[in-house]
Amino acid sequence: MSVAELKERHAAAIEAVNDLRERLKQRRQQLLDTDVAGYARSQGRSQVTFGPTDLVCCRTLQGHTSKVYSLDWTPERDRIVSASLDGRLIVWNAQTSQKTHAIKLPCAWVMTCAFSPTGQSVACGGLDSMCSIFNLNSATDRDGNLPVSVTLNGHKGYVSCCQYVPDEDIHVITSSGDQTCVLWDITTGLRTTVFGGEFQSGHTADVLSVSINGTNSRVFVSGSCDGTARLWDTRVASRAMRTFQGHEGDVNTVKFFPDGNRFGTGSDDGTCRLFDIRNGHQLQVYYQQHSNKEVPLVTSIAFSISGRLLFAGYSNGDCYVWDTLLARVVLNLGSVQNSHENRISCLGLSADGSSLCTGSWDTNLKIWAFGGHRKVI
Repeated sequence: MSVAELKERHAAAIEAVNDLRERLKQRRQQLLDTDVAGYARSQGRSQVTFGPTDLVCCRTLQGHTSKVYSLDWTPERDRIVSASLDGRLIVWNAQTSQKTHAIKLPCAWVMTCAFSPTGQSVACGGLDSMCSIFNLNSATDRDGNLPVSVTLNGHKGYVSCCQYVPDEDIHVITSSGDQTCVLWDITTGLRTTVFGGEFQSGHTADVLSVSINGTNSRVFVSGSCDGTARLWDTRVASRAMRTFQGHEGDVNTVKFFPDGNRFGTGSDDGTCRLFDIRNGHQLQVYYQQHSNKEVPLVTSIAFSISGRLLFAGYSNGDCYVWDTLLARVVLNLGSVQNSHENRISCLGLSADGSSLCTGSWDTNLKIWAFGGHRKVI
């Protein structure tokens, strides 16, 4: 078979795949006669309301000298770790705003950080294509720096996200620009399982984010520059359990819903979306119209402890609080007093749901607490 014939067959196959994809999309739209917000309105559900003192900035954490890219809370909700392009991880006491550790990194181009479930160690990764583990109880060297305890080396592209497997300090899942996710054993420093890569059901572009299911730690979801999110089971690495489509841009962030049956996504297309892992359907789109043509990108998301609220950070400095049931914005933290002055790059909710922390390119982190008559939702 000649090269020309091969190219012709390849083009025909691509056309057939695109046609099937479009027919599948139309069929799904026919089956989805409503969304979450439409059903909630038909049942007369009322919107969550926020007063001016219901969610307020109670602390600003200052100490980084460059853009903040990532943050994470300890399960005890008393400490936060943040990663910045100043080449440092800082561990903060969230109640006093004091720094307990300032860790100088081997590579300044850090993109992600995470606390271990016990809070005894932190992990980070970035453009060095490695995930570095630091034991916070280790002694510092003669220069006062905390040494790297374990280096997880094996990715062929930058490490975009890392997350400890819940309830244990020995396994980490990372995502990478090499189109794969990897489950690591920290005790040996070796890869346990690789997800994607040569497998056809894997991502076809950089993987940007992962989220592990809080109710079943064997299941995690990943978001990618290929515009999809994929559901994985750590016991079955050869293929993704499901592929979720709908976004028209890079999927920058993914986060499981508290009940573990759904997850949210945020994308360069300016939308957040809610998907159901049981049937693979998209349940809701969260999108705010803007007066100008430039649509801000969604950079990070988090759900409240009940799932009724969705917190979404945007590239223009906005941080919307969405009512997930009615798909309406109930508060914009970017327009209140003491808000950030640049892109919201990361955000996270404390384990008890009482506080939200946001990180920004303005080099600061801010802790927002529920106040007034508002209870934790």
